[in-house]
Amino acid sequence: MTTELEHVDPRNPDARVIARAAACLRRGGLVAFPTETVYGLGVDALDRDAVRRLFEAKGRPSNDPLIVHVSSIEEAGALVIAVPAIARALAARFWPGPLTLVLPRSSLVPDEVTAGLETVAIRVPSHPVARAIIAAAGRPIAAPSANLFSRPSPTQGAHVLDDLGGRIEMIVDGGPTEVGVESTVLDLSRNNPIVLRPGAVTLEMLRPYVPGVRYRTGPTDDEVAQTSPGMLSKHYAPRAPLTLFSGDPLAVREAMVTMAHALAAAGQRVGVMATAADARALGEIGVVLALVSGDAGAEETMVAVASRLYAALRELDTARVDVILACEPAGADGLGGAIRDRLRRAAAHVVRVG
Repeated sequence: MTTELEHVDPRNPDARVIARAAACLRRGGLVAFPTETVYGLGVDALDRDAVRRLFEAKGRPSNDPLIVHVSSIEEAGALVIAVPAIARALAARFWPGPLTLVLPRSSLVPDEVTAGLETVAIRVPSHPVARAIIAAAGRPIAAPSANLFSRPSPTQGAHVLDDLGGRIEMIVDGGPTEVGVESTVLDLSRNNPIVLRPGAVTLEMLRPYVPGVRYRTGPTDDEVAQTSPGMLSKHYAPRAPLTLFSGDPLAVREAMVTMAHALAAAGQRVGVMATAADARALGEIGVVLALVSGDAGAEETMVAVASRLYAALRELDTARVDVILACEPAGADGLGGAIRDRLRRAAAHVVRVG
């Protein structure tokens, strides 16, 4: 299969490209496009055969459900049994945006989309390209990340082409994504709502609307069907084994620098996901640096790290390093919690310091 690659202005996408992408989706084709979080691989969510093709193209297990993207809360209504008041309040505040809501599904949604569960995950993306394609297609679009299963999610069109070129019909390249990590997934299908996957919409942002909301805890790999995408303990992984350092920030940096020196001296090709401060501490020891942020305040740093996280992992894979070292963000709150979640799932080893 030849994959068509089209570049568009992310703020004012070419209507002709959007029309071709929408027509491809209506024919049962697979189209990758940017959202504000990561690139998604879209199919008509109501076309069972197309959904099966998507799983095959990604190498994704059938027990991992998909998120369905729609244009509005009104369009979401046809896919669920009912839209509760809390869902409407959250949609009014966070949609369009990086929040996915899990609700009891209607009979319209195929089992292939939900992994046979009686719930469906839905969101309204804010990226102009994604919104234009969904509107032009006139259908709900199921869209997981546009990568091979378990690889770092794509935040640039080139990442999609690297993983899925020759496997899908079309890539609409709208440049780098903004958020850089996948959407927050909030399960509203139970009495006590929980966040199944952290993202840019944080617990602190949700609590005014859902006071008792918390993160899910406990293993998920042995579940017959995952309740949300991105919950497997091993996910988002680069090809080189990733060692993640956790603990007091200064002690963590010192331990990472010490290990980098030792591995480099032993002849290993070492890759480091580094902030500007990390890079200064490492000095000239022959490691491959993938810079995830410069010098900024804590909040600005977390935004920068999230937006660069997967691109940095892919850069180090392209550099063919033997091992990757990274520091875990301090604390579990805010966007740092989402970054920590992705790094822990990507890591082969976690080194706790202090």
